Amino acid sequence: VQLQASGGGLVQAGGSLRLSCAASGRTFSTYNMGWFRQAPGKEREFVVAISRSSSSTYYADSVKGRFTISRDNAKNTVYLQMNSLKPEDTAVYYCAAGQFYSGSYYRNKSRYDYWGQGTLVTVSS
Repeated sequence: VQLQASGGGLVQAGGSLRLSCAASGRTFSTYNMGWFRQAPGKEREFVVAISRSSSSTYYADSVKGRFTISRDNAKNTVYLQMNSLKPEDTAVYYCAAGQFYSGSYYRNKSRYDYWGQGTLVTVSS
């Protein structure tokens, strides 16, 4: 699976962005999908994830109520709608795909097998 993230950019605090992650191949629906982010000088951290059929979603506390993940398996694409953005949301955002089955794995970056190249989100104050 190859992943291509897009949609990043510069936005003012309080604004919105929508990230997309397009996947190649015919097996997209067999992968759980996640978004992680990495700010300068910091570890890559979990943001949000969605199960294969969209039946389950998981959010980091820092983005709950502001970010929404969704996917369209017919289009091989996962989306991240980011609202009420804050300067601390500034980071490179990565999408990732994994075929694990345990709910406890969604937040663990080591459980994801494929990663996109990242897209930069900058939120100005």
